Amino acid sequence: MNVLLWHVHGSWTTSFVHGRHRYLVPVTPDRGPYGLGRARTYDWPANAVEVAPQKLRQAEVDLVILQRPEELELAEQWLGRRPGRDLPAIYVEHNTPKGDVPNTRHPMADRDDLLLTHVTHFNELFWDNGATRTAVVEHGIVPPTVEWTGELDRLAVVTNEPVRRWRVTGTDLMPRFAAVAPLDVYGMGVAGLPEALAAAGAPGVPVTGHEDVPQGRMHTELARRRAYLHLCRWTSLGLSLIEAMTIGMPVIALATTEAVDAVPPDAGVLSTRVDSLVEAARWLAKDRDAAYRLGARAREVTKERFGLDRFLADWDRLMEGETCASR
Repeated sequence: MNVLLWHVHGSWTTSFVHGRHRYLVPVTPDRGPYGLGRARTYDWPANAVEVAPQKLRQAEVDLVILQRPEELELAEQWLGRRPGRDLPAIYVEHNTPKGDVPNTRHPMADRDDLLLTHVTHFNELFWDNGATRTAVVEHGIVPPTVEWTGELDRLAVVTNEPVRRWRVTGTDLMPRFAAVAPLDVYGMGVAGLPEALAAAGAPGVPVTGHEDVPQGRMHTELARRRAYLHLCRWTSLGLSLIEAMTIGMPVIALATTEAVDAVPPDAGVLSTRVDSLVEAARWLAKDRDAAYRLGARAREVTKERFGLDRFLADWDRLMEGETCASR
């Protein structure tokens, strides 16, 4: 099967293109948001092929994976065919709803021409999907090649744009945890984080930003940290959280959105009481054996629930069902 999809979310797309199909990934000269092409900081297989927009009208495409509303019009322009009408289309929703939650209408609500697929049951529940058919395919990840050692009594965070997104990513909470153990923050838009915290009234906080570190090297660095800190107030379910658990890291997380279901109580500490989480960070920073026990359970859970084989098999069933129905 030839599947057209845009490179939007690096970790999710990395897992998706490890399937058995041929994946056509648009690329433009500026490698902008609608033509990013193949990943540069993730390891992608050869069956993920870059294709220029002007070549798509001649390309054989069996299915379109949409991830942003504007891709509907863009796909029609580039393909000369209407996704959902002239060829099957699946819309993947990665994000929690914004605005008037829980009454937020999904942009694809009340459509009969595509399948709306959520990455968490929380998302399917909280979005107003209208009459559009829905499905849920939970995350799956390419397993990291490293395992937790935890020799550094530091906390690791992976997040994007923590300065711009601030309360969404829980950036305002970081100084409380940094008072217990130094924080290493990985992701996009983290380079100016210490300065932003200082400007917000928390100067000299031991927080270090690590910008755009390749995935493999980031996993190696995460594995040396004592625990993984997940402070997002309102997010779908960070793939970096699952990756950290698969490495064998214990989790300290806000008990919000899908994290409540994804992290069992014997794999970490979840709470909406920040003081309780700070105490958990203090405990794990001092007790490496306890951190090991929690992390071992985290690794066991994620390998069973978020394995790559299960993820790809679920997607195969979904895609084959859509293409068969359109024939």
